[in-house]
Amino acid sequence: MHSSPGVVAVAALSGLVAVGATALLAASARRRGGPHRQARVLFAVAAGIALLSLLVGVTAALAASDQWAHRQGQRTGWATLVSLGGTVSGLALGAALLRLPGAAATRAATARLLLDGLIMGSALWFVGWVVFSEPTRLLGGLTPVACVPIVLATLSAALTAGLALIMVLRGAPPRGRLVLLGTGTTGVTGGGLGLSAGLCQAGPVLLLTGAALLAVGLLATAAAVHRVEPPGQVDVDLIRRDGGYAFVPMFAMAASAMYHLSQGGGFDAFGIVAGSVEGFALVTRQYLALNDVRGYAGRLAAREAHFRELAHTDPLTGLANRRGLLRALHRCADAGVPCVLLGLDLDGFKNVNDMRGHDVGDAVLAEVGRRLRGNLRPGDLAARLGGDEFAVLMHGASDAGPVAERLLGVLGRPYEETDGPVFLSVSIGVAANHGQTDVELLLRNADLALRYAKQRGKNRIERYDATYDQLLRRRTMLEHELRGAIERDELRLAFQPVASLPSVRPVGAEALLRWHHPELGNVRPDEFIPLAEECGMISKLGAWVLHQACYQLSRWLADGHDVWVSVNVSPRELHASEYVVQVAEALRAHHVPPQRLVLEVTEHAVATDLDELIRRLAALRLTGVRIALDDFGAGYSSLGQLRRLPIDILKIDHSLVAEHEPVRPVGRDGPAFAPMVDIVMRLGHQLGLEVIAEGVTTPTELAAVVAAGCRFGQGALFGWGVPAEHLEAMLEAATSPGARPAAVPPAPPVAPVRPDSPPLLPRLRADAPAPRSPEGSSQVGPGAEGASRDDTPTSVNQNVGSVDSSREMRQA
Repeated sequence: MHSSPGVVAVAALSGLVAVGATALLAASARRRGGPHRQARVLFAVAAGIALLSLLVGVTAALAASDQWAHRQGQRTGWATLVSLGGTVSGLALGAALLRLPGAAATRAATARLLLDGLIMGSALWFVGWVVFSEPTRLLGGLTPVACVPIVLATLSAALTAGLALIMVLRGAPPRGRLVLLGTGTTGVTGGGLGLSAGLCQAGPVLLLTGAALLAVGLLATAAAVHRVEPPGQVDVDLIRRDGGYAFVPMFAMAASAMYHLSQGGGFDAFGIVAGSVEGFALVTRQYLALNDVRGYAGRLAAREAHFRELAHTDPLTGLANRRGLLRALHRCADAGVPCVLLGLDLDGFKNVNDMRGHDVGDAVLAEVGRRLRGNLRPGDLAARLGGDEFAVLMHGASDAGPVAERLLGVLGRPYEETDGPVFLSVSIGVAANHGQTDVELLLRNADLALRYAKQRGKNRIERYDATYDQLLRRRTMLEHELRGAIERDELRLAFQPVASLPSVRPVGAEALLRWHHPELGNVRPDEFIPLAEECGMISKLGAWVLHQACYQLSRWLADGHDVWVSVNVSPRELHASEYVVQVAEALRAHHVPPQRLVLEVTEHAVATDLDELIRRLAALRLTGVRIALDDFGAGYSSLGQLRRLPIDILKIDHSLVAEHEPVRPVGRDGPAFAPMVDIVMRLGHQLGLEVIAEGVTTPTELAAVVAAGCRFGQGALFGWGVPAEHLEAMLEAATSPGARPAAVPPAPPVAPVRPDSPPLLPRLRADAPAPRSPEGSSQVGPGAEGASRDDTPTSVNQNVGSVDSSREMRQA
């Protein structure tokens, strides 16, 4: 065989392309750094070895071209050398493929890829052996026969092709460059196999074909690797499509074996070895997959247990959460073990979040968790139920008192923070199951005991009592029934008279709310008024009371009675922006002169947000109504607040009126008087205020307040809270021509009223009817002192008992 110009041209072109591609890969390995540089280096090394194999094979072919048939031994040697080069190059390419991103994340992942490549490669080798063996001989006379040197090259080409195929199949989209890389590596190993086979036996045609294929493979590899980013990401997920990787090779081997047998062929040692390798590789791969699945299942079970525990754990404090507490309670119930549950709630924690921020609040809660864990007995469980509410589950029937006392002290210690200590207390409710299995009932009992601990002053321990259930049921029923009490016409107003002193003539009345339920009977105001405050009904009740009082007052005024009516106002109503409008609308709707309506505010309302209260009261006074400060002397008012408040009347609390030892005047004769009432009287007159003494129940108290100069009184001595028609009868009786008050001891002079202060009850109109008795005048100007002081106080309603109006009806 002579070397034709075409053969030389193909050999030269293949060499030039291979040299260029190798240079490109070498430059990429030298310039590109990062975690994938090792793969680039391996590609460059494999390209260099393949280039040497190409040059050796082409040179040997050209040298033996003149005596091709006579140099079989020499060609076999060169074929062996080229086959070894192709084998090493293929191994280097396989190692480079295993260095792609995601391929060799772990040793197990690398082993799986190698086994998958071996399975694919064995199947390819077996199919190739069938195709090129007797009786098939796909290439006919060009098929190399009994050329041992090419066995290594066939193995390398099959393994590299199988590994490249697995990498492409497992590549993450987009896989264009990865397909190009797999094609290039397969072309390099296939071209090496063609070179060795052509040198060994097949001839120059297969040799040149192999050279061209090798050069093109190197060029494709260089094109795929030369960019900055890696060719692709390999997914080594052991579950996704693993069955397909095992099924397809086995199907290919079985189909080729059946075809081979159908053509009369047989299996020699090479075929048996290939089948055995395939079988062992599949078994090993499935064993690794089974181990992976077992490991995955174990990790999944561990994670499930971890997440299950997290589902029962509070993330902030590390304590059990409500679900964890319920699980522990159910275990106790199932085992029949007695246990005690402590419910804990931090007093005033909301202020910590509001004033110091939620970060400080979270730090305090975490510290509470640490203190709870450090102060419990072994086996007891601490839990955070939510917010600032905690619980402690104690196993056994031992007394929980010492533990609760210890926790009360431990959690009450200061919580040191960077911007200063935080001071909190804790309320604790205790309940025991006594061997019962109702978990929800135990939780409810502990929560109920905790609620009563909060209601009874906080920073204390309360044990569950069965009476709490009765109170809770009654409270729930009252709340439900109260919402429809107005619509069912179950509410009514009672009026307690305010008398002018010393004549004890009724000149005003305080409207008191009463509730008579058809089944519950008379419900005390101190029971349903706080409940209305809590459930948001107080504004609705207050509006009803305001309209009813104005309606009754308008009727009395229309009948010629010179009287006023006072209505208690809750702090919530005062702070509502629409309350001033409601008062004005009620006055206008019932045609009531504003001066005849008095709004009473308790000292409790003065204790909080004084500036806002002053603005609200000033707006109310602009409507013309009068403002009274109720329970003065029993609350929080200071003299400075008293000067600022826009009020007209002071109502002296019963505690100041009912003094046990009235004081005798010093240095002069006269009746004994109440010193605190005298002081308040003088203070009120100096401030231009009228003063009403509340809770006057005995003639002695009446004489004392009259002696102190008080001109208005209220209490059992003048009458209970009675229906409107009863009070109207009292007004008629007090103003009848025959009504003459008895003599009372003279009173000391009263401190003068400021000239610019308006009288408490000014005339409604110029032609208002004159009072039918001098003593019944409702005027409280200086002329009021002219009332007879020689009358003995006579009860307007002697057949009734004591009533303290400030406690009868409290809308706040």
